[in-house]
Amino acid sequence: MKIAFYAPMKPPDHPVMSGDRTFARAILAALEALGHEVEVVSRFRSWCRAPAEQVALAQAAEAEREAVRARLEAAPPDLWLTYHLYHKAPDWLGPAISAELGIPYVVIEASFAEKQRSGRWREGAAAAEAALAKASMVAAIQSEDLCGLRKTVPQARLTHLTPFMELGSFLRTESNRDSGPLRLLSVGMMRAGSKASTYQALAKALAAWGETQWTLTVAGDGPERSALEPLFAADKTRFIGAVPPDAMPALYAAADIFVWPALKEPLGFVFLEAMASGLPIIGGRGGGVPDLVQDGVNGLLVEPQEPQSVSAALSRLGDPQLRVRMGAAGRQIAAEKHSLEAGMKGLAALIERAFTTPRGED
Repeated sequence: MKIAFYAPMKPPDHPVMSGDRTFARAILAALEALGHEVEVVSRFRSWCRAPAEQVALAQAAEAEREAVRARLEAAPPDLWLTYHLYHKAPDWLGPAISAELGIPYVVIEASFAEKQRSGRWREGAAAAEAALAKASMVAAIQSEDLCGLRKTVPQARLTHLTPFMELGSFLRTESNRDSGPLRLLSVGMMRAGSKASTYQALAKALAAWGETQWTLTVAGDGPERSALEPLFAADKTRFIGAVPPDAMPALYAAADIFVWPALKEPLGFVFLEAMASGLPIIGGRGGGVPDLVQDGVNGLLVEPQEPQSVSAALSRLGDPQLRVRMGAAGRQIAAEKHSLEAGMKGLAALIERAFTTPRGED
């Protein structure tokens, strides 16, 4: 099958690493492994920082839409797949082109909040909602988004797709943990907003923690690094900057606990890497994290802004037997539900439904 792929927020070959890019690439890899011919048909970015920018972007999208349609018309794809649309990154291409070519229009990872209908981003929200109305199938990847989408997408055309990625290198890497101080690991970009706030919350929690026998390794870089580093105990914390992807499995294998009390984390593929590596996880209770971290099973969910909540979880995971049990559970969950092979099954089912569910059915 020929599939036209489009990511309005960020194309899969964008130079800046992110979870969004990671999942886009995983989707492409899974589709190709299923035997589909996939083409990234446009690299037009509809995402913007301010609502006022959307007027010019919508106008630019008209020319891009006509160019893509004209190019695809000679040999039309069988299906159009848009990855990640919402009010800040609406899809101005896929719905119209799919309708003109007479092919199913499918969306993976969408979100919708009623408050955006009358907020600053109302034009983008209206465009995103219009695209969702045209979709043959819409797949949410986390529970919070699924709840919001139910208010605008008919149940027959709405489903859940479990997030996935290539986890083989993490699943195959054996732990090299030994005795000594607890080795904590955090992985995250150091940029303004929720990432910086998460680092600040972690620093406060570690400062409030009564335990003294621990070290923290931080993998990540960004413009906020110089402001964030002084928040952590210099004698216990090692900042190693950005780490190449092929070096990440060994980094996880050397740790005892993965701790990332995320604030407003849509998903967080670092949690999947940690799970596949057999690490117990401390994650923030909110966003997409509870879809990955089952409290008391493969980790502990905490209130990020409450230092005592995080430090209490750290103390609980001082028990080596609990760490082993949770780590083993996480590795099993990752292999069974979040591997590339699991993703292939989910995508195959989604595509089948796109062809069997009439567009506009409610």
